[in-house]
Amino acid sequence: MSAHDGQAPYSGTLYIISAPSGAGKTSLVKALVDAIEDIRVSVSHTTRPMRPGEVDGVNYNFVDPAVFERMVDEDVFLEHAQVFDNFYGTSREWVEQQLREGIDVILEIDWQGAQQVRPRMPGCVGVFILPPSRETLMQRLRGRGQDSEAVIQRRFRDAVTDMSHFHEYDYVVINDDFAEALLDVSAIVRARRQRVEVQRARQGALIDALLNEAVE
Repeated sequence: MSAHDGQAPYSGTLYIISAPSGAGKTSLVKALVDAIEDIRVSVSHTTRPMRPGEVDGVNYNFVDPAVFERMVDEDVFLEHAQVFDNFYGTSREWVEQQLREGIDVILEIDWQGAQQVRPRMPGCVGVFILPPSRETLMQRLRGRGQDSEAVIQRRFRDAVTDMSHFHEYDYVVINDDFAEALLDVSAIVRARRQRVEVQRARQGALIDALLNEAVE
């Protein structure tokens, strides 16, 4: 994907961060949000059953399939997709509100969702996370200790398909060393914030003062 200049009338930037299952995307995104101010993760709607320890409205907005289908019909979602046996969707209104307030927003979605978002939000920035090897990916999938071998094998096959879409994104980060991968993703966000059009929106008053006030 080629990023387009500007995202008016927004001053926040929309990031799409995708990865195959087991690449460490969720951990990287959490660490990124903890390390940088004014960036939030969109809380998706999903038909997936709630897992132990999850909180409705925090981890996901959990809805039944009938409600999800109605929301699709009403064009509530910026994107929606089926992942494994469940459906996920992103509220367009919530995302746009955050961007208008100058907050950067992260969508943790797969390549299917990303393909839906790009034409609707042409200023978005795509980041794809890759594992350092297939062997490491399989180790991480098995290391979760939550899935059967059949599920692990299916996730691995799906992961290979997911990785084939890396070229559709603006940036690729290899998550071999976690700390280094976090620095790479953080550098992308910090660099984007220094772009002229973003600084004009966020620092307009300062820029005007620097250019217009007489020097005493």
